Amino acid sequence: MGSIYAALLASADHEVAVIDPYTAHIDAINSQGLRVCGASGDRTIFLPAAVDADELNHLSPPDLVVCAVKAGFVQSALPTLDKLTGAQTRVLTIQNGLGSAEAIAEHLGAERLIVGIAQGFGASLTAPGTAHHNSMKAIRMGAYDSLAQDQVEEIAMLWRQAGFDAQAEQDIVAMQWSKLICNVAYSAPCAIAGLTVGEVLQHPQTQLLSRAAAHEAHGIARALNINLPFADVDQQIQQFAQGMPDAKPSVLIDIEHGRPSEIDVINGAIATAARKVGLDAPINAALTTLVKALEATQN
Repeated sequence: MGSIYAALLASADHEVAVIDPYTAHIDAINSQGLRVCGASGDRTIFLPAAVDADELNHLSPPDLVVCAVKAGFVQSALPTLDKLTGAQTRVLTIQNGLGSAEAIAEHLGAERLIVGIAQGFGASLTAPGTAHHNSMKAIRMGAYDSLAQDQVEEIAMLWRQAGFDAQAEQDIVAMQWSKLICNVAYSAPCAIAGLTVGEVLQHPQTQLLSRAAAHEAHGIARALNINLPFADVDQQIQQFAQGMPDAKPSVLIDIEHGRPSEIDVINGAIATAARKVGLDAPINAALTTLVKALEATQN
């Protein structure tokens, strides 16, 4: 996802630099450019890229840092964020699930932080230096704490100019949960069954499991008084899947590559949130356990 953000923002004539500890990816970008293909078209962009922020210390402090690492790598990204942020730098963090923004806010200060949500991209790295995405639905962003709404809107406007469906939101928690409910419907079922989003939607048994996970998450959101922007859960998760039927959720991709997944902050986050209001989420808890067991057999 970070590669998609970088390529489209650079295509809109913004000065963009990329930092990624994945050496092969950075080497490919430096030698042949960053290629992004799929729903946004096919483009190759040449831009500064490094595995460490120190390699780019000749650049001025940026106006905006986009933290697009997976949730499990947020803590390890904090030293890099320290090196990049100047006094006026705002930070936009975009992760799946819940909990990542809190770590960044505690480390860098809540007043500069924007929480972002990427809905329905189905992105993956197909090779070093090349990112592909199946769809391109929406980017939603909102202030984590006290950042003025006009500053959030300014950044959203820049993303719209780069081709994203981007909007600034007042209630970013509601947007997080809207995406999370779709994620829990497909992340664990796809990973366990080894199916794409569309295949889970069409398969009679996995469809039932997907709906059960989403409805349970919806119930927890209501118990937390989250003001969700939809009422029909089945319609919401069906439209999500129909928009990118060939996509594999990141949890499945991670398992296929023998990597730890983000399941704890997706399906696992439902059980964690349920405990805050004295409830249980047995379906999502069981799905999380099954995915973690599958991870253990792959590593």
